[in-house]
Amino acid sequence: MLHDAVHRPAVGVPAVRLVIAALACLLAPALTGCGPRLVPPPPVAVPLFENVTVHFTPADSTRYDSPFASARDNGRVMTTYRELVPPRGPARVTLKLALRPIRQDIRSVVDRWDRAGSVRLLKPGMAPVELCRFMTSYGGATTHEVDVTRVAPLLQGHCVFEVFIDTWVSPAWAVDASLVFAVAADGSVARPAWAHGALLPEGNLTAAIPVAEATVTVPAGLRRLELAAISTGHCTDGSDADEFITKDNVISVDGREVLRWRPWRDDCGALRAINPYCARWSDGSWSSDYARSGWCPGDVALPKMVDLTPWLTPGTHTVSWRVEDIRPADAEGHHGYWRVSAMLAGWR
Repeated sequence: MLHDAVHRPAVGVPAVRLVIAALACLLAPALTGCGPRLVPPPPVAVPLFENVTVHFTPADSTRYDSPFASARDNGRVMTTYRELVPPRGPARVTLKLALRPIRQDIRSVVDRWDRAGSVRLLKPGMAPVELCRFMTSYGGATTHEVDVTRVAPLLQGHCVFEVFIDTWVSPAWAVDASLVFAVAADGSVARPAWAHGALLPEGNLTAAIPVAEATVTVPAGLRRLELAAISTGHCTDGSDADEFITKDNVISVDGREVLRWRPWRDDCGALRAINPYCARWSDGSWSSDYARSGWCPGDVALPKMVDLTPWLTPGTHTVSWRVEDIRPADAEGHHGYWRVSAMLAGWR
């Protein structure tokens, strides 16, 4: 006697895939996308400077002070402070910067020259940290966004900030600056565990004494340590000097040379449109187009990141910076010079 067979539905490939997908959702819903997604909090913007006037007014440097920013260096440096509470989780930190020339009348601005400038962070026990080196354009407005995540460990508690523009007129430039903290839900931001200001000579200049030196103490437990070096060449009389002829920059650790390079930018012509007051010379060239020692009018000078892990082991070290063959002062007192700064960042 034949028994009726018990018929079961065949388990095909689509059904197997459904079972695997269901198990994956149970085991790792956030990774597979079938469960609740991790949504990062919205970015947090912290204003530093809002419509602050940078100027040169020796007779009354406080003329453009406000409850939120005060002047020093005859108004060429404006200072403020913030009490910062870092966000929870690894966050990318961006400095947003806007520079606007002060208008003199409907046709002209007060300061039509390209000027060196910077936004700096001051913390006790270390050299000032240059968050951003910039050059104003020839009398034009510019905006910049610069990744400063390397400074994140210092952006907590009491923080003093400065904005500097090397101007000699008044009023010169209006400045807006803010820090934006953006947390990544997937933890993809490589936030350093340690940061330290290493070098920033007085006045941010290296001229008569072409060597800057600092002692730093590196903590234990860092797997990688990088130096962020910013260097731009300039001169006092508009000749080739150190603005249009680059020089060797040499960084040493404990007397041993670890880096030698020549800062240079040859893409300045792309920025002519934001330099409305640059000169056009008899040969048809424009002032804003010339290649320069690490900078262009109207742009930021980004740091050169150097891995110094093999040399900066845990303990105390001496870091020095030498610019070779800086043009010495001539009979009229004109000379070449460099603006240099360096900071350290370490990751565990």
